[in-house]
Amino acid sequence: MAAARGLLWVVCLLRVALATVYFQEEFLDGERWRNRWVPSTNDSQFGHFRLSSGKFYGHKEKDKGLQTTQNGRFYAISARFKPFSNKGKTLVIQYTVKHEQKMDCGGGYVKVFPSDVDQKNLNGKSQYYIMFGPDICGFDIKKIHVILYFKNQYHSNKKSIRCKVDAFTHLYTLILRPDLTYDVKVDGQSIESGSIEYDWHLTSLKKMEKSSAESKDWDQATDSKTQDWEKHFLDASASKPSDWNSELDGDWSGPMLQKPPYQDGLKPEGIDKDVWLHQKMRNTNYLTEYDLSEFENIGAIGLELWQVRSGTIFDNFLITDDEEYAENFGKATWGETKGPEREMDAIQAKEEIRKALEEEEEEELLAGKFNARQNFFNQFHRQDEL
Repeated sequence: MAAARGLLWVVCLLRVALATVYFQEEFLDGERWRNRWVPSTNDSQFGHFRLSSGKFYGHKEKDKGLQTTQNGRFYAISARFKPFSNKGKTLVIQYTVKHEQKMDCGGGYVKVFPSDVDQKNLNGKSQYYIMFGPDICGFDIKKIHVILYFKNQYHSNKKSIRCKVDAFTHLYTLILRPDLTYDVKVDGQSIESGSIEYDWHLTSLKKMEKSSAESKDWDQATDSKTQDWEKHFLDASASKPSDWNSELDGDWSGPMLQKPPYQDGLKPEGIDKDVWLHQKMRNTNYLTEYDLSEFENIGAIGLELWQVRSGTIFDNFLITDDEEYAENFGKATWGETKGPEREMDAIQAKEEIRKALEEEEEEELLAGKFNARQNFFNQFHRQDEL
């Protein structure tokens, strides 16, 4: 048993060693986070962030994250890291978000940007690669956004993926794989998955691209005809010899004309594609033109959102190429503090109920004393009148 555990531990260490962690942020070094995160100055009315673990938490230090502090504000802040491409690799984006204020309308999502994003000028028009996370507003909008950028457009997942709406911390994970599959997880559990090709309204675009590619190939073949037609034109007037044996000699294709049957200066029009010897080549690489989940220059992650009531806390950011590493990181952070967080909230709730009951009893007692005094006063007056 000990040997088996030892082998498992070695495998786990090897797995961690093979994982590439592009970005990881837990805010464990106090106010030094300000050296890594750049607030946008695009608008003087942008709201401010502070480092806080909130009113209730599982661990006072480990649960500290970026918290919105002002109601009815836009927020914009980002952190840069070494640029990378996820071409041919899995991409995992993960973080925790806690709507301590019980969000009524506002965003809790993150955005992943190209490395050349202007952090000081970050705003709603800044181009991003991926937008992922919860968005809540009223009774209608309670969803998880998964928006991908390609072909100079933003494309949303067509499925309705519901987010958590309570006041506790939740773990959100997005996995994009090179085989064009994806997975959206909440609290470590998969709640939506499938094909990027079909779940992002991309099939129609791909059909258009395929048709365009085939048309382009045929046009190229036609251009090639104009250049090579002298060498590749069949003599349509020739007939099959009477002694031709198809079983022994194969299919008869007719002789090749070495020169065109027209005078100089005339265009080679009327060449039938049925006798055209070049095989029309279809573009089998059109799929590679759609980098549906591949981005060449990923270099920043940020929060660019609006909130009516502030108080949301963002923490435990992770960008990696390894699903297992992300899972273990989630267990070591959110997994360790989720239970104590709920326990602290329950204790505070009981304390609030106790205080409310005490205040109610005190008010009733004061009201009783007042009524007693009022009754005594009324009786005294009646006796005096008599």
